[in-house]
Amino acid sequence: MVPVLFAFALCTGAASAQSPKSGCALQPVGGTSRQLLRCQGGLTVIAESGARYSLVDRNKDGKVDAAKLQSKALLLDFAAGSSGTGFQVSTPQAIAAVRGTKWAVDVAAGKTSVFVVRGAVAVQRPTGGTGVVLNPGEGVDVDQGTSALTVKRWPRARVSALMARFGQ
Repeated sequence: MVPVLFAFALCTGAASAQSPKSGCALQPVGGTSRQLLRCQGGLTVIAESGARYSLVDRNKDGKVDAAKLQSKALLLDFAAGSSGTGFQVSTPQAIAAVRGTKWAVDVAAGKTSVFVVRGAVAVQRPTGGTGVVLNPGEGVDVDQGTSALTVKRWPRARVSALMARFGQ
């Protein structure tokens, strides 16, 4: 499986019950307040404790194909070769889209950070403009400004700190 970092809301984060219509099943993560969702179509989502998000079925086929993330972080794993048209995460500062990959999206203090564990993810601002493509080990920080997005290889300490928030 590959983690992935939107339409009517199917389920909302922060420990709410999941709608049977979402195609996702909530599984407890022993001893933590993180949420683990397993969804139809090969998607697994781990939500950091306190994350505010909603899952969306953009084409209304009964399968989650997007997320809207307002705060904190999600780790998404979208199985390569699964059916569907890919997956995207939208935040106030960025849109990250993928097909068959594992990545994390983190929203905090007017900034969205996207990091790719496996696969490739396209990132751009919601207002459009030139986007970037991230490969494994790369990340980008997107603020509300208009400066060009800069892809960087993230240091091990930053990656470890982010992944630890998901018990990884």
